[in-house]
Amino acid sequence: MSDTAQPVFDPPATRPNARRDLSASAIAAGLVAVLVSFGGTAVLMVQAGHAAGLDAARIGSWIGSLSLVLGLGGAAYSLRTGLPIVMAWSTPGAALLVTALAGVPFPEAIGAFVLAAALTLACGLFGWIDPILRRIPGEVAAAMLAGVLLNFGMGIFTNVGKQPALVLAMCAAYLVCRRWAPRYAVLVVMAVAVAMAAGLGLMRVDQLDWHLTEFVWTTPVFSMQAAISLGVPLFVVAMASQNLPGLAILQAAGYRPPASRLVAATGLLGLLAAPFGAHSVTLGAISAAICTGPEAHAEPSKRYIAAATYGVSYFALSIVAGAVAVFFQALPAALLAALAGLALLGTIMGGMAAAMANPQRREAALITLLATASGFSFWGIGSAFWGLVAGLLAHTVFEYKRRPAA
Repeated sequence: MSDTAQPVFDPPATRPNARRDLSASAIAAGLVAVLVSFGGTAVLMVQAGHAAGLDAARIGSWIGSLSLVLGLGGAAYSLRTGLPIVMAWSTPGAALLVTALAGVPFPEAIGAFVLAAALTLACGLFGWIDPILRRIPGEVAAAMLAGVLLNFGMGIFTNVGKQPALVLAMCAAYLVCRRWAPRYAVLVVMAVAVAMAAGLGLMRVDQLDWHLTEFVWTTPVFSMQAAISLGVPLFVVAMASQNLPGLAILQAAGYRPPASRLVAATGLLGLLAAPFGAHSVTLGAISAAICTGPEAHAEPSKRYIAAATYGVSYFALSIVAGAVAVFFQALPAALLAALAGLALLGTIMGGMAAAMANPQRREAALITLLATASGFSFWGIGSAFWGLVAGLLAHTVFEYKRRPAA
């Protein structure tokens, strides 16, 4: 990416010292990212599993295998490189499977999952990702980041009417801590939110069935029908809706990750986990924004602790994945929405500032922001990708018009 408005952070020459860099704010950011990502999307896999007629063991294996590989992969990469690398499952892919998985024999679905992961691995191994990423202007990437997160920020206020006491208490805690203890604001808000939800009787955890995850192997069966209806769409949706936006978010925050190598790693992890039910391993987008934002740590070089915390937490969740999915359903939706919005305020502000920093590129950045924030989808691909497309198209047209006058 060129002309990024953020200071560029390259990986350190030596392995970072995690014990020295440990901080409460980074740990809190990692935990918030887990709450937002797991709590908001695990239910989609439960719904897709029910639509496919899967039993509780196979649904637990699906969620558990994904949590295991993305948690270990992201934590290991972050601790080794000092970059805040957040891996996730494909949320748009899970939404696609809620309807597309019905009527498909599960072994054939597993074969489609293997195909999608193999295509992702090939993209990374052949180095197709880095050239694409280098052509995205910094202002356009920052605008896409702000557009993706804008609805999360507005979600704070749309949820006041749903749970006023809970959300207003969270907002009050945030304002007080941002004034006198800014590094611990998100941690305090999270504690206040859980305490308020419990005190108001909004959490229903008394009937949870806690049990360890069973990792159930399913031998893949390859069929043309499943490949076309599941495998290729999963690959396209994961690449366009999460991998490319996730990489752009990292670059907008000032990091220069080895893009093709990272995408190849997600494809390899997806291959390993697919026979246990995992539909897609991708780079995180919203969760990455939380872990790379200023609330995680004032110094960008120490925000990898947030990503490592996220990864370790997912590893722990993989042990009781099925029951934890039910637990997150027991949390009030307003709590998760307001917590995400408050945790992302600094990142939204930074994205908007970077997007509008260059007067010559403001219009292209604004188009990117509006298209991304609109939330529209086409061909099953979300607005983050189409926002990038719209911004790049506008940028190309505007830059072309300026050249003759230069």
